[in-house]
Amino acid sequence: MPEPVSIWMRPERPARGPRPAYSRERITAAAIEIADAEGLEAASMRRVAGEIGTGAMSLYRYVPGREELIELMVDAVLGELDLPDRPSGDWRADLALLAHRRRALHLRHPWLLRVPARRPVFGPNQLRLGEFALGTLDATGLPIDELISLTGLLTGYLENFSRTEVGWAEEARRTGLDMDQWMAANSTYVNRLVSSGEYPMFARIVIEARQPHMDTDARFEYGLARVLDSIAAALPG
Repeated sequence: MPEPVSIWMRPERPARGPRPAYSRERITAAAIEIADAEGLEAASMRRVAGEIGTGAMSLYRYVPGREELIELMVDAVLGELDLPDRPSGDWRADLALLAHRRRALHLRHPWLLRVPARRPVFGPNQLRLGEFALGTLDATGLPIDELISLTGLLTGYLENFSRTEVGWAEEARRTGLDMDQWMAANSTYVNRLVSSGEYPMFARIVIEARQPHMDTDARFEYGLARVLDSIAAALPG
């Protein structure tokens, strides 16, 4: 069985023949627009083809399949990240900037958080993001494996926080209850759990924790600061 060829190695148009009626950029933009409005599942090859006014089979002349289409979509939206050409030398400020820009990207394109984890995708914008993220810590002299692990801590935090944030927003639209209203609606049950004495750590969360009562931005900053502190603790010196 032949090895799969990356979408980034496939020419967009044949060397000979008539000029294509469409472009990958237009197809990708249509798919992103559908996914933004209705979710990733809605961005099927057939639906995208209908959106741009062609047949589904015609789309395969430009994009081999839906998996490759999703790769193009992900890389296209990563191109929206407004990052400097190179790190500034202040790794903490650079990673904080990256964190805020990626959180905003997830809120603009919630379907990003539903893209299944697959093989690595080396699109140009994905590579640019990786160069910047890893480059923020390159001057520390740590081995590349350490840089991957440390920046992975930040990526994990961002994706987990954004997934929760987007999930609450979707739940609020579905039920009409935001987080505070949901907590109030469940207060009787929560008080019963606390009073039972069977869940001491849960009781501490209810009685002592500040995070559930912070607004979303403050909660994001609270967690981000601790992730950056953890990275700082792993750096030489």
